[in-house]
Amino acid sequence: MVLSNKKEIVISICTGTGGVAAGGYKVIDAFNAAFKETDLSAEFTPRTHKVGCRGFCAKDVLVDVSVNGQTETYQFVTPEKVEKIVEDHLIGGKPVKKWLVKKDYHIFNDNQEKLVLANCGRIDPESIEEYLNVDGYQSAPKALKMDPEEIITIIKNSGLKGRGGGGFPTGIKWESCRRAPGLVKYVLCNADEGDPGAFMDRSIVEGNPHCVIEGMIIGAYAIGSNEGYVYIRAEYPLAVDRLRLALDQAREHNFLGSKIFGTDFDFDIKVVLGAGAFVCGESTALMTSIEDKAGEPRPKYIHTTDRGLWGKPSNLNNVETWANVPMIIEKGAEWYNSIGSETSKGTKIFSLVGKINNTGLVEVPMGIPLRDIIFKIGGGIPKKRAFKAVQTGGPSGGCIPASHLDMPVDYEHLYEAGSMMGSGGMIVLDDDTCMVDMSKYFLEFCKDEGCGQCTPCREGVAQMVRLLTEITEGNGTPEHIGLLEELAEMIKDTSLCALGTSAPNPVISTLQYFRDEYETHIHDKKCPAGVCKALTTFTIDESKCTGCTICERNCPTGAITGEKKKPHYIDQDKCVKCRVCYEGCKFDAVIKG
Repeated sequence: MVLSNKKEIVISICTGTGGVAAGGYKVIDAFNAAFKETDLSAEFTPRTHKVGCRGFCAKDVLVDVSVNGQTETYQFVTPEKVEKIVEDHLIGGKPVKKWLVKKDYHIFNDNQEKLVLANCGRIDPESIEEYLNVDGYQSAPKALKMDPEEIITIIKNSGLKGRGGGGFPTGIKWESCRRAPGLVKYVLCNADEGDPGAFMDRSIVEGNPHCVIEGMIIGAYAIGSNEGYVYIRAEYPLAVDRLRLALDQAREHNFLGSKIFGTDFDFDIKVVLGAGAFVCGESTALMTSIEDKAGEPRPKYIHTTDRGLWGKPSNLNNVETWANVPMIIEKGAEWYNSIGSETSKGTKIFSLVGKINNTGLVEVPMGIPLRDIIFKIGGGIPKKRAFKAVQTGGPSGGCIPASHLDMPVDYEHLYEAGSMMGSGGMIVLDDDTCMVDMSKYFLEFCKDEGCGQCTPCREGVAQMVRLLTEITEGNGTPEHIGLLEELAEMIKDTSLCALGTSAPNPVISTLQYFRDEYETHIHDKKCPAGVCKALTTFTIDESKCTGCTICERNCPTGAITGEKKKPHYIDQDKCVKCRVCYEGCKFDAVIKG
């Protein structure tokens, strides 16, 4: 088949972790194979183009098909669909409408404000040329012509705060490190993202590693550092590979190394792989890990900006913070300061996961109402269930209830609500979630991931887990709640590092907003959500059961019996409370109690 019309065709395929897991590379191979099989003329110039995370991970593999600048986006693309897309869309000129993205895709994106993520999903993360084509590495040479104090003033005036969770003003941290005595100083990037459900930093590194590198170059010059480190999880192989490739490319262009950008400034970056310890996300533990020591936090009576890595002044920011820096230098402090809320400037990236229709990566201006994130961008709760709470800030965060849906999302309001920004994880919970069990999950995580150095955290968190376990197993007493509150305050006041001081937050926030669930577990020996097996019984409502036999066929223990088209029954001696019958019943005939 010979194509007569001149067509410039670009197929952009998501190869972030979500896209790769859904088969992104196989889709690339399928397009390339289809192009070879088609009799192409010299005028027909198709190419496949891998890009980073597109954000709407629930729709992967996402593919943009651009024909002479006209773009259509397909969702759930598999290799089997490629031939028809090539035949109908590229050759026939008619997009395959049934596979195109729907209205929810546009709502998901239109309600965001993408700054850091603007080029993720647009450029090939493995090509420095594509980063240069979107004005990459323009801010760094601009900054190297400035006085370092001028750069710090710009960052201070922008209002940029640390995106790793603490929310400390970035410019003040830089200033403190620059003014610390000593000729040797270090800049560090924290890419050790360990919060359950979080994938913000990973997606930035996978989708646009050069913006992080450029931000570190600017920060190093401002602080007076010639050596940088990126501490990144070894469990992020794709991000690690792309980061190392980007560093090599930057060195080849003399953007890293000796006399970078033709100046007298020397700077290079090394990659250090984390060993999977959550506690190494804490600043001092991260630094001791880089030093080839056990990743244990140190007391912070001396700031790391005065004495950090190898006892030298060190400045640590996380991936998202560094990625903001080139934009601020390019567009100015006033531009950045105009975005966000009165006290929290710029945008924030969140990983939106859990009981939410539109799972993915979102970037929104600080101060956006929580309701907009959950119901506009996130598309609400699946199966029309009720929104119950959202857990923010990782294991050290808190649970924000439905009564706070109109709360602005920024550092201050989250803290006032009993939670925190953290690095940006958002786990949405519906009315089928047990808040006691949820608290136990996060406390168990903190117990397992603690370094064991200080007694309050090591012993205190373990005792909180014990009390929560007794409550969920039906052995709780009224005294348990008082003991939990007493332990929480002790741990917050006396632990060595932020992991310990914030570990009780899930219990504190759920006791604040969902105390009635704790009391029901203790006094009535029931789990309202039907999650805690020792406190839950599943029965079948005969008036609603149609005898469809789905529950009987799916029951793993044969606990359900009955004749077809007649009410069924559950043998409580055989029932293991797996919830399969409850979740699979289309007639709401299975009752939890």
